[in-house]
Amino acid sequence: MDNPNPAPSVPFTHPWIEGSIMATRGVGRASARRTHHLTEERQGKFHYTMGPYSEPVLDISPGDRIVIETRDAFEGAIRNESDKPSQLLRMPFLNPQNGPIMVEGAEKGDAVAVYIESMVPRGQNPRGTCCMIEEFGGLTGTAYTAMLNDPLPEIVRKIDLDEQHVYWSDRVTLPYKPHIGTLSCSPEIDSINSLTPDNHGGNMDLPDMGPGSVTYLPVRSPGARLFIGDAHACQGDGEVCGVAVEYAATVTIRVDLLKGWTIDWPRLETADMIMAIGSARPLEDATRIAYRELIRWMVAEFGFEKWDAYMLLSQCGIVRLGNFVDPKYSVAAAVRKTILSA
Repeated sequence: MDNPNPAPSVPFTHPWIEGSIMATRGVGRASARRTHHLTEERQGKFHYTMGPYSEPVLDISPGDRIVIETRDAFEGAIRNESDKPSQLLRMPFLNPQNGPIMVEGAEKGDAVAVYIESMVPRGQNPRGTCCMIEEFGGLTGTAYTAMLNDPLPEIVRKIDLDEQHVYWSDRVTLPYKPHIGTLSCSPEIDSINSLTPDNHGGNMDLPDMGPGSVTYLPVRSPGARLFIGDAHACQGDGEVCGVAVEYAATVTIRVDLLKGWTIDWPRLETADMIMAIGSARPLEDATRIAYRELIRWMVAEFGFEKWDAYMLLSQCGIVRLGNFVDPKYSVAAAVRKTILSA
């Protein structure tokens, strides 16, 4: 249950957050904070669309913390390496979402800030799942990239993991680098499936969206209606086979509200960089959106002239690839904060 006694401001786990856009502009930056617990039991029904029509499960104030029990992208349906995804999964019912979470005072034209404080594997012997799914992935024919070739084989890999490592095989051990694959506020009128990213956020699968980052999402409906899910224990740029190391996690976030900060697409802030995120097909258009939004941000808030920012990013811009396997592809265009403060 929620902590009934609001406490004074809780220090941020990652010290750089104290100087972030969220901490310096957020409504809840100086207020008392509560900690809420969104368990599986409290969530009840998980959602496969993000929109303005589902029943809220939690009401919070700006500055509050939420400890959330997320399910893996397959809602636990794939249990063994002998399982066939085509027999157990039903498209597009993937990426179950916690929420919607209502943020007090959020209105159209505001932005919600989501600081990811920590992501911890759930269960006594946590395991992740990676698999190949028929007609899903970057190097196979799909419903959107129609081919006459037979689908690639269905293969399931179950992977042991802990808070330090992902034990891919006897040969390869990967670092545990968790992030949230799907994060969004509700669109104004549409209800969009949890596999599709767009300007509301959604299934962006951006590896930078992990502990120690702040994601800024446009508010388009009253209360913002925040959704979160699809935890990844690690993932490379592109999520090329269509699946990361999907796992059930306990995710702790802090949510704040930036009144009147109107943004058209999601943004991300880390200790070193700011990023603008675009989602579209083809991949070039996602990149164009991201760079355009980054230039607009540099002009509006960091004192750059538009054409100077355009030419400057040609020299020092950074592109991070979220996914190029989903119905739309996601790209973040970034610039280091040292450039902005020069």
